[in-house]
Amino acid sequence: MAMSTPEKQDQKGLSSQKYLEISEIKDNVVVLKNGSLRGVLMVSSINFSLKSIDEQDGIIYRYQSFLNSLDFSVQIVINSRRLNIDTYLDVLREEEKKQTNDLLRMQITSYVEYINGLVKMANIVAKTFYIVVPFSLSESKDGNVKAKIASVANAPQIMANRRNFEKYRDQLFQRVDHVVENLSGAGLRMTMLNTQELIELYYNLYNPESVEKKGLPDIADLDLAS
Repeated sequence: MAMSTPEKQDQKGLSSQKYLEISEIKDNVVVLKNGSLRGVLMVSSINFSLKSIDEQDGIIYRYQSFLNSLDFSVQIVINSRRLNIDTYLDVLREEEKKQTNDLLRMQITSYVEYINGLVKMANIVAKTFYIVVPFSLSESKDGNVKAKIASVANAPQIMANRRNFEKYRDQLFQRVDHVVENLSGAGLRMTMLNTQELIELYYNLYNPESVEKKGLPDIADLDLAS
């Protein structure tokens, strides 16, 4: 059977990259090939059904107010992945080996079998929530309409300039702050993904099998803005 050489594998990776809209990821921002920018917020979830009627009404009102306050589009993304509990089960099995009490060891064994069977039978998935905040040169606060149209046509070249990039990145961050400020009142916690986290996110999105093997990060382990 023919084997793929490293050179062919590299060429395959390069050929697939041309279908991606992402040009680069830097300074906590995703830069697309058309010159527009994206900031990504990871958002906690709320168990809405456990809230009181007044709390539910408050959450709905704050969310409605948030939508009415927007003068730009946002994208809400729900990423679902099959739950991986291998690490948790490995810890339990280690505790099982260390246990000197026969009864407790049998209980741990039964618990491991139960959890493992439950996950396989129910096909439990973990959900992660994101808000993607966009910015393009046509939405810039400076310049007239004619200048904006001209800038959009040359957006990649304009964004290649460090000073221009920082100026438009700051305008993107203002939008991100607006989203965080308005949704925090609804009881949601958010954090803007940094460069490394963005790279891992997009890599995992295009390589879902790697996420299922190693498991998803717990949102409680992240530095979330309150």
